Amino acid sequence: MTAPHRRSFPDLPSTIETVHIIGICGSAMGSLAAMLTDRGYTVRGSDANAYPPMSTWLEERGIDIMLGYDESNLDWEPDVVIVGNVCRSTYADAVATRERGFAHLSLPEALRHFFFEDRRPLVITGTHGKSTTTSMLAWIMTHAGRDPGFMLGGIAGNFDSNYRLGNGDIFVIEGDEYDTAYFDKVPKFWHYAPFRATINNVEFDHADIYPDIEAIEGVFRRFVELIPDGGSLWVNGDDRRALAVSEHAEAPRRTFGLGEDNDLRADQVELAGRNTRFRVILGGEVLGTIELPTIGEFNIRNALGAMAIAMDEGLSFDQVRVALAEFKAVKKRQEYIGSGNGVDVYDDFAHHPTAVAATLRAMRNQFPESRLWALFEATSNTSRRRVFQDKYPPAFSVADQVIISSPREKTDNLSDKERIDVGELSAAIGDHGPTTRLIPDVDDIVATVADEAQSGDVVVGLSGASFGGIHQKLVAALKQRDAGD
Repeated sequence: MTAPHRRSFPDLPSTIETVHIIGICGSAMGSLAAMLTDRGYTVRGSDANAYPPMSTWLEERGIDIMLGYDESNLDWEPDVVIVGNVCRSTYADAVATRERGFAHLSLPEALRHFFFEDRRPLVITGTHGKSTTTSMLAWIMTHAGRDPGFMLGGIAGNFDSNYRLGNGDIFVIEGDEYDTAYFDKVPKFWHYAPFRATINNVEFDHADIYPDIEAIEGVFRRFVELIPDGGSLWVNGDDRRALAVSEHAEAPRRTFGLGEDNDLRADQVELAGRNTRFRVILGGEVLGTIELPTIGEFNIRNALGAMAIAMDEGLSFDQVRVALAEFKAVKKRQEYIGSGNGVDVYDDFAHHPTAVAATLRAMRNQFPESRLWALFEATSNTSRRRVFQDKYPPAFSVADQVIISSPREKTDNLSDKERIDVGELSAAIGDHGPTTRLIPDVDDIVATVADEAQSGDVVVGLSGASFGGIHQKLVAALKQRDAGD
């Protein structure tokens, strides 16, 4: 459950030179460690497990990793401790942090303190599309010479990184509504002091944190109140909840989307291979045409949201147009992995039912003549829960072939009643039309698809995690079959 307010910001030492991070091997915490190191701080950290690629990535930057959560991890007497969401209050180094009086921060508190000072935060929020929109905006501003800082929840294709310090006066940040730390039980985006923001969409998600959609709507309403009247807010006007949670904004609120009532909208959409072309209209005035090297209606909305904030920051439409033509997708967001035997393989982060449906619909629209395979791993905190059991089957209906894997084992408190039933899921998807199978093991899935897929087929692996490397394994198997033929 979410606390009603952020905690008061703690007193920190007047001079900070050393930082310890609990849970350092998480993707966000590892990136924070690297950002602090780049700023000249000495950083060490602890985690239960350390393995490539994160462990080697940190070691290459001279960041020491201590295995386990022992109180001795703090014997080097760091000036500040930063505590990741993975850390529980009972962990020995967390207990020692409190008992020994170390100043400690959550991830978003640390970002705001160390990286947002004297900068305008541009915050991208919403249930879906945050990473892509953040990456688009960061690239647009960088291409225009504004040198922004940024941080997002994926590897940005234009930067081959999920962060950049930058020296400009803005910081582009992905605003997540997930909670923050055991001592800071509020959404991350409440910490970010947004000057400008987007709300891409609002849906029920994070069932491990929020009891219902009303709770999520509540935290978005509070977020909207944080935007000053001198800033700006853009919301997806095609999403009724995004409109509802933002209706009392003090900042100027405008809308983007594909509907005719939006202030900034797209029309004349054309699909061409892996590209999308569309016309942009602002307040009734035609601005021009965008050529976007991604697919899907949702990516048009992502581009409009990024464009809106960029133009509020003084960029011209032409600057936006040129930058978006060179945009490279975030890793695991409809990422083309490779081909073999005439079969294309894609990797996508979709694991919420709506994201699954949007991704598969985009693939179907882009490749209408292809046989579409959907491989799905229910392993994230969202997809593992039975709360979405009945929402998933229709999301797969546009696919021709669906294979469901068994979720990897995770240490959690989910009972059998709370956990999704993948056997039941497989049968229900089949009732919606696709040929559907439950194949528990990744290697068996690879062997099946490599044997049955035909030239011209498109395969997309859907998972909020690595899916056991299935995408690369499948490309290799298809190429081997191609060579054998």
